[in-house]
Amino acid sequence: MAMMGGPGMGGPGMSVPMRVRQGEESLTRQRINPGTVRRILPYARKYRWQVALLVFATSVSAAITAAGPLVLKKVIDDGILPKDLGVVVWLCVLLAGLSLVDAASLFVQNWCSGRIGEGLVYELRTKVFSHVQEQSLAFFTRAQTGALVSRLNSDVIGARQAVTTMLSQAVSTILTLLLVLGAMVYLSWQITVAALVMIPLFLVPARLIARRLQRLTRETMQLDAEMSSMMNERFNVSGAMLVKLYGRTDEESSLFAGKAGRVRDVAAQAVTWGRLLPIIVSVLTACTTALVYGLGGSLTIDGTLQFGTLVAMVTLLMRLYGPVNQLSSLQSTAMVALVSFDRVFEVLDLKPLIEERPDARSVDLTKDVTAERDTPEGAGALAPDIEFTEVSFRYPTAREVSLASLESIAIRKPERTSEALTLENLSFRAPSGKLTALVGPSGAGKTTITHLVPRLYDPSSGSVRIGGHDIRELTLQSLRDTVGVVTQDAHLFHDTLRANLSYARPEASEQELIDACRAALIWNTIDAFPDGLDTVVGDRGYRLSGGEKQRIALARLLLKAPPIVVLDEATAHLDSESEAAIQRALKTALSGRTSLVIAHRLSTIREADQILVVEAGRIRESGTHEELLASGGLYADLYHTQFAHQAPDSMSAGSGNLPVGPQPIPSHDGA
Repeated sequence: MAMMGGPGMGGPGMSVPMRVRQGEESLTRQRINPGTVRRILPYARKYRWQVALLVFATSVSAAITAAGPLVLKKVIDDGILPKDLGVVVWLCVLLAGLSLVDAASLFVQNWCSGRIGEGLVYELRTKVFSHVQEQSLAFFTRAQTGALVSRLNSDVIGARQAVTTMLSQAVSTILTLLLVLGAMVYLSWQITVAALVMIPLFLVPARLIARRLQRLTRETMQLDAEMSSMMNERFNVSGAMLVKLYGRTDEESSLFAGKAGRVRDVAAQAVTWGRLLPIIVSVLTACTTALVYGLGGSLTIDGTLQFGTLVAMVTLLMRLYGPVNQLSSLQSTAMVALVSFDRVFEVLDLKPLIEERPDARSVDLTKDVTAERDTPEGAGALAPDIEFTEVSFRYPTAREVSLASLESIAIRKPERTSEALTLENLSFRAPSGKLTALVGPSGAGKTTITHLVPRLYDPSSGSVRIGGHDIRELTLQSLRDTVGVVTQDAHLFHDTLRANLSYARPEASEQELIDACRAALIWNTIDAFPDGLDTVVGDRGYRLSGGEKQRIALARLLLKAPPIVVLDEATAHLDSESEAAIQRALKTALSGRTSLVIAHRLSTIREADQILVVEAGRIRESGTHEELLASGGLYADLYHTQFAHQAPDSMSAGSGNLPVGPQPIPSHDGA
């Protein structure tokens, strides 16, 4: 936390280190991918009828824009000057009719834009969300939540502008420009030429401003994502608690003020540059209007030009420079909008580290288990074994799994790559229906082993097999249905207990939920809540105690009823009463299952059918508790330093009421 107040990371007055600036500029100076425009077209094609209607309505509006001044000329020259009231009335009615048609066309444009734009937002959001869900666990350990949320919100909305606003603006601008120019040439080619001479003066500043705005827009989006990430981290319960416990509220406020200050500065530059072009355009428009009045006035005095024609020309000129203004800013608007699409495609182009093979088999490894699990003889008979064969593994780098723009720290401090292996040539077999305990010093690789079983990661070499099947050859869904995992930090969604439990099996009945809670020894607690299963657990389950959260997680596992259980044992940091309850619940959860458990308690390792001693990514010893103690090796040393203080009497007290023999797990059919 102290680092947060250091140089370059503090309040608005602090300087930013050069390498930070360089890292961020490498992102903000990125050019838009040449293929971005081509990739947008398929999204527009899905709304081709709405697009066609939008173009038609825009064309009608452009035609009316050019026709209005011509009617006005007729009103003056053929009605007012000859004092013909009938012509004036008829032409005024025509003008009113054109305005009504124009209003209807604008309504159609807005309707089409809304349909296309919101449909595009829905499609992009759902596509990005689904794609992010497919990313490996490594991706989520690197990417910042706020940066991802920013892609789904502000960037997707910016992408909508690229298709809707840009489409209608481009069509309207080009058609209006052509029609107005045609009308001006028809009325007076001399004045038209004089007006056209001024147009190139619009285009040069527009091009320069567009480049500047593109960079500022990308930088604003990146800074917004960083600010959102900080708010996500500090506003959840864990982050808020950490800040309060360490008394860092002032430093956090200063850090946020620094980030918000940078957003303010960049956004202010963007506003300044964005409004510079209209100022230039207004000056050029005023000069051109004076030129037309001067030239047109002299032609009118000479009798070469009618008075109504002069008025129409001035009106058309005003309507000409509107499209010219839009045309000059169209490039900058397009670049700003395309940056959003580019950032969305950047996420969609990120390939998941864990991918299902095209020929993956959907193997039902759980068949017939529910029919036999209720009998002591048959429980776990079909639970598959787990086999690691010469497995080596290193954790992927940020470059392999994420994007620098999704991880602000990666911009400021590029990661040093390392080829060090977490696991090296590791081989073992966890027998079917048996409990295998993993013990070893911190950082030995135990958690990494448990991550490889449900294929949260793939080994760098070697293979992991379940029931004789290489897990890379199985569909991810069948694998996840087979393996149940409970981590040490059980996560609960900010929802009801019912929703959190049903997440394991949405079709579960009320009685099945209750049975699973009884088996996890948490039902009496839930039943005492005023709302029972409909009790809202709070952000990440913080309204529940640690022991209650773990038992809810176990109930969720029991409801899923997988043949394989992977468990980072959840009793290490609990009080003795909660530990005893969870140990009893674990007895039910593990009975008859193929179990791979990271052991923190003596009670677990003593009851294990096999103990694997892990050190430096290798299996150093294996055997039962008595065998390993007798050998006097690494396990014996670990036992005397880590487990010996757990007195047998206290262990018995914690597990004295353990069920005897295999216990039934609630089946999917309610048995």
